[in-house]
Amino acid sequence: MHEATFGAGCFWGVEVTFRQVDGVKDTAVGYAGGTVAHPTYEAVCSKQTGHAEVVRVMYNPDVVSYEQLLHIFFSCHDPTTLNRQGPDVGAQYRSVIFYHDEAQRIAAVAFKERLERAGRYERPIVTEVVPVPTFYRAEAYHQQYLEKRGLAHCRV
Repeated sequence: MHEATFGAGCFWGVEVTFRQVDGVKDTAVGYAGGTVAHPTYEAVCSKQTGHAEVVRVMYNPDVVSYEQLLHIFFSCHDPTTLNRQGPDVGAQYRSVIFYHDEAQRIAAVAFKERLERAGRYERPIVTEVVPVPTFYRAEAYHQQYLEKRGLAHCRV
């Protein structure tokens, strides 16, 4: 099993997107990239912790590649909006790839550069590519939130 961590706005819809991918064995939503240890959802939403809402993806690289996960990541949100996804505004909704090793860093930077050169977006891509910090698992009620409500078929 390999691990990948992505922030692309509200973690509920991002988690659903990745859970539907063949080769993804598990996901967890949580917080990463801030300055407060063991943050709560309320603290992250207060915009005082610096954390992003993220999804940790456990995947089988024999079934789905990291590059395929990057394609899904860039397809499931707008990587050109700084600290915003749809109606959600704040640094906790930033577009970020937290890489776990040098191979992931190289792949993420190259993928982002290819998208920029291809001119797919009218505005610059603002996605951060940074080393993975400590991942703090979100509260239990956030895990598979949309699936628990029968909304797993929806892409938020």
